[in-house]
Amino acid sequence: MSAHLALTQLVPFAAEELDKNKVTPGVLGFVVFAVLALAVWQLMKSMNRHMGKVSFEEAPDPDATPQSPAAEAAAPGK
Repeated sequence: MSAHLALTQLVPFAAEELDKNKVTPGVLGFVVFAVLALAVWQLMKSMNRHMGKVSFEEAPDPDATPQSPAAEAAAPGK
């Protein structure tokens, strides 16, 4: 009962000091911001995990014939 009494006594005092032209996000704004921050954190964590699996070394083409610059210079047709 005391919590209810405290709320009914303190709300009118807070309302007198509240600027009606000032807009605040409140609890809902904080919750939305916190959820977005957690989602970005999880996406970054997932991206780091997936980027760790990527191999950046290119595999040689099996159909290509290996030619060195020395072999090209020694070729009689060129």
